[in-house]
Amino acid sequence: MERFIVATKNAGKLKEIKEILKQMPFEVVSMSEAGVVDDIQETGKTFEENALIKAKHVAELTNGYVMADDSGLEVDYLNGAPGVYSARFAGIKATDGENINKLLGMLEGVPFEKRTARFVCCICVVAPLKETFIVKAACEGFITFCPSGDKGFGYDPVFYVKEFGKTMAELDLHEKNAISHRGKALRLMADYLEKWL
Repeated sequence: MERFIVATKNAGKLKEIKEILKQMPFEVVSMSEAGVVDDIQETGKTFEENALIKAKHVAELTNGYVMADDSGLEVDYLNGAPGVYSARFAGIKATDGENINKLLGMLEGVPFEKRTARFVCCICVVAPLKETFIVKAACEGFITFCPSGDKGFGYDPVFYVKEFGKTMAELDLHEKNAISHRGKALRLMADYLEKWL
């Protein structure tokens, strides 16, 4: 079985990816399981550039199928911030809680209808003798006034999904994968991979 290496150290993300790719003929492993422990510098100005940087770096070290994603939150009121800086919005080593607190502070006093936002996910796949490809998807929502829910990670507790009437962190994994930016992008990726196999 072909190894499919996910260029991430995020256990929550890896779990979501394994769930969506469980029907594919791959052994899905993290980059550390594939022996790559580097801290890859995300120097791109877009989600696409960062995903490509990460995928190429891990592919050069492993010579296998490698997938990397870059995802983040775009808030309309903040002109698309935090964007590519989502994970380090409140600082390089910021926790999810610190990033959320900074975001809510910047939106203080902003009415709910003006708190429109979206999660964006770009996935890049690099494989030997194959053409590199990138897919992109988004999930629309609103930023709440305070966190709610204990599932998920990142900004999930403050991202309200209208069709469920819940935050992303209140959805179970099946519900989340059905509508999330990463779920949509992973399905696009899986469709593309099936053409390769």
